[in-house]
Amino acid sequence: MEKLKILQRINELYANNQNIIKYLKELDGNERNAIEDILISYDFQSGTYIESYKTNPIQKDEYCNQLAKILNQLEYRSLLEVGVGEATTLGPLLQRLEVIPDKCFGFDLSWSRVKFANNFLGELGYENVELFTGDMFDIPLKDNSIDIVYSSHSVEPNGGREKEALEELYRITNKYLILLEPSFEFANEEGKSRMREHGYVTELYATVKDLGYEIIEHRLFEVSSNPLNPTGLMIIRKESDEEVLEPLCCPVTKTDIIKTESAYFSSESLLAYPVIQGIPCLLPQNAIVATKFLV
Repeated sequence: MEKLKILQRINELYANNQNIIKYLKELDGNERNAIEDILISYDFQSGTYIESYKTNPIQKDEYCNQLAKILNQLEYRSLLEVGVGEATTLGPLLQRLEVIPDKCFGFDLSWSRVKFANNFLGELGYENVELFTGDMFDIPLKDNSIDIVYSSHSVEPNGGREKEALEELYRITNKYLILLEPSFEFANEEGKSRMREHGYVTELYATVKDLGYEIIEHRLFEVSSNPLNPTGLMIIRKESDEEVLEPLCCPVTKTDIIKTESAYFSSESLLAYPVIQGIPCLLPQNAIVATKFLV
């Protein structure tokens, strides 16, 4: 995490509307977007998504209307948004669901975005959504633990890691994995070029096919905010019928964690994860070796 030493420099660039991820990629000479780069960039953007939604909610509300129509046709008891950001999809979506799930979760790389998300959901009257920091490549959730897992342009910046992301998302899914992500297949040539330039995913559909997952729907979604980055819908069904009472787990070892006043702790992995302002910090790099935690 060497880039943590230059956050003030990055803050100056952000204040001048510079592309943070592009700057960080150039520091290392990387072609792909690194997780650290995505985390830093999104954390600096925290608050802007809620501001944008409140200024002009019409398109986002229609986006959530269409997603709610899909979910309202399915049976489920638990729901998770991957890369929840500031909950500007999850919050309006919950308002449109015919039945609120028994358990609702969301995670994001950025702690600051989760903080804004908690506040936003509180404004909407949703106090029981469990939000935490997490990495989609090391999700702190057990196998088959969430009935419906969905993403909304959160897999997007991870071009070249489609297989890793899909395998991890599929692992935690119990019934349906719903992907609302940039559709390379439905984009025009200008859009495809733009996706490659930004390091976006381009092989989601092909990778799902290669993995042998059951696709029950694949099409262009009704709402896209940018015609050069069209949103595709892919619904993957998984034949599983487990009921996991406590989905959260250690992201490193996937073992049980218990909640204390200030941390989550796994007695099997002997790792502790801090809880800051009520937000569980469950990124692998947040792990603290704490062999005497319970002594």
